[in-house]
Amino acid sequence: MQRAALLDAARSLLSESGTEALTFPALAERTGLARSSVYEYFRSRAAVVEELCEVDFPVWAAEVSAAMERESTAEGKVEAYVRRQLSLVGDRRHRAVVAISASELDAGAREKIRAAHGGLVAMIVEALGEMHAEPRLAAMLLQGVVDAAVRRIELGAAEEPSAITEAAVAMALRGVRG
Repeated sequence: MQRAALLDAARSLLSESGTEALTFPALAERTGLARSSVYEYFRSRAAVVEELCEVDFPVWAAEVSAAMERESTAEGKVEAYVRRQLSLVGDRRHRAVVAISASELDAGAREKIRAAHGGLVAMIVEALGEMHAEPRLAAMLLQGVVDAAVRRIELGAAEEPSAITEAAVAMALRGVRG
């Protein structure tokens, strides 16, 4: 339970104030634990990040996958893939992941993030196989569109998030037709 409380505190710190806020003293303060107790659960800040990735990315991916499974056409699956990821931007788990991704991490944490993103991309390859001659390449480029839209939403761009989402969906559907 304390480990879960520490992870929850880490999510809050990351989503509220970015990676600089994720410190062991801040985690201890948020959870009411002694700072030395935090070290009993995590050896470093990178270890906290790695565990957040292990816990949160699969949940996020499952939500994207479920949205795609509700669709019967390849285009519907692509649209669901884009829309669901962008709808998660305001979610605390997602904000934590974005903050993590923007930070300087050790090789292990970066690899976990890459693997998780790879899992997201792999999800859409099959649907793209019906739409594009090079589905893996199309999937990577599609995720690039999603990532750019996420950054635009996170930055509080002049456009409304719904306008960014609609533009990303339109770009994805026109772009993946080959």
